[in-house]
Amino acid sequence: MDKAAGGHPHPLTRLLSEAAEIFGELGFEIALGPEMESEYYNFDALNIPPLHPARDMWDTFWISQKSKVKNQNSKSGRMLLRTHTSPVQIRYMEKNKPPIRIISPGKVYRYEATDATHEAQFFQLEGLMIDKEVSLAHLRYVLRYFFDKLFDRKVASRFRPTYFPFVEPGLEIDMSCSSCGGGNIRCGLCKGAGWIEVMGAGLVHPKVLEAGGVDPRRYGGFAFGGGVDRLAMIKYGVPDIRLFTSADLRLTTQF
Repeated sequence: MDKAAGGHPHPLTRLLSEAAEIFGELGFEIALGPEMESEYYNFDALNIPPLHPARDMWDTFWISQKSKVKNQNSKSGRMLLRTHTSPVQIRYMEKNKPPIRIISPGKVYRYEATDATHEAQFFQLEGLMIDKEVSLAHLRYVLRYFFDKLFDRKVASRFRPTYFPFVEPGLEIDMSCSSCGGGNIRCGLCKGAGWIEVMGAGLVHPKVLEAGGVDPRRYGGFAFGGGVDRLAMIKYGVPDIRLFTSADLRLTTQF
């Protein structure tokens, strides 16, 4: 009888394990939260109140109010499938005092069209650091350390100003395209731009600190969140994000 073939770790599992190890070197611990969230933790506590136009940035799967589902120990508001892992920030701050260094990996859901770089469900890696005198320089160092270790080389990255309601100032972080290096309009990853957006970040907004029970007059911090699937696409050369959930064993047997 032929010997049964051994199993293989999924590339997303492998990348998440590596990320946890790298951030652990910097003193970050892992914090988790529920995938089914309340409107309060997913939006309100993150400085995105009802009717705020920023809610349009997250196409949301709402839970039917007729369903008999417990409220996940959450505060008032409708229930939904979380659109990001940022709610873990609030939940952790409510129960822990600064200094805080956490990462929060987990699955998130967004009601949007799928293509080579977008999916309706994907994994996100959230990071939060709160202490006295935290600056963008700390954020820049932590993320560049993470990128260099994850890809085992010096990685070109850039920080662009943008708007997110839960940070001020807000930034988008791009990485150089490892597929084409830029200039190839047929590239499925960067479309010829040479850069791939992998994270949003910034300094934590004072209202978010207050919602978590942290005094913004004494403490500050930074937060970041990025798609694990996109990082895995870059690291392992996977051309389409949908392959991660395709159940095609030709993908996993490579690892």
